[in-house]
Amino acid sequence: MSALKEKYKTEVVPKLMESFGYKNVMQVPRLEKVVLNIGLGEAISDAKALESAEKDLSAITGQHPITIRSRKSIAAFKLREGMTIGMKVTLRGERMYHFFDKLVNVALPRLREFQGVSRDSFDGRGNYTLGFKEQLAFPEMDYDKIDKVRGLEVSIGTTAQSDDEGRQLLELLGMPFVRD
Repeated sequence: MSALKEKYKTEVVPKLMESFGYKNVMQVPRLEKVVLNIGLGEAISDAKALESAEKDLSAITGQHPITIRSRKSIAAFKLREGMTIGMKVTLRGERMYHFFDKLVNVALPRLREFQGVSRDSFDGRGNYTLGFKEQLAFPEMDYDKIDKVRGLEVSIGTTAQSDDEGRQLLELLGMPFVRD
């Protein structure tokens, strides 16, 4: 069992039960999944972009990404239905805890002039999304081996019912939110 999961069971659950007044341990919010997503608009004209984005996501997560295809055609973007426009990886279980730990303790502190992540990026149901301008924040990425700097999006899905519950869960797990 990962150290983060152990911390969740021993420290986070009792604090959340106390602060929200849960009667049952199963009511306590927990991490459900972490989804990493890279949008590849340039894949329409450059097929190599897909390969390198796939390689990057595989290196960061240790899991093979799936391709995302367009659902409809948009002539202004030269996009036809069924064209590949992105890649995503969904992490659950041990890999999710390992990645979240790496995100909080390694990737975020490596960002230039990092002050903390926004408190406002919740969706109303306790899920949190954060964007990276470049994949170089992750230690697996070697600057010399990447072909192009790409942004990626990290969505953290929780079982929380509200943003306050989700925010407190992530804060107790070590997410460095901006101080007010």
